[in-house]
Amino acid sequence: MRRDRFKMERPNLVKAGDKIKITEYQTAMNYSYIIEPAVAMSGCYGVADRIKATEGVVVSVDNTPRGFIVTAEFEE
Repeated sequence: MRRDRFKMERPNLVKAGDKIKITEYQTAMNYSYIIEPAVAMSGCYGVADRIKATEGVVVSVDNTPRGFIVTAEFEE
C-alpha cells in the first residue's frame, strides 16, 4: 500500500472511505496527479516516484491553514 497527499481547495468534495480515480499529467521532468473530477491535486513526483495505480481510497481529509489535505491510499 502506498499513501499520497493531495491539496483540495474547497471542503466536502471527498470524505474518508470514498473511492477515487486519479489522472496522471506529465511535464518535461515531473508527474502530477489530479483526483477526478478536478477535486484535488498532488505535488510533483519524479519518474521513480510515479503513482502506478489509477484508483484508490481516501484515508483522511485534514483542514489545515494552507487548505484541505486529502490523504489517499493506493494498491501497488
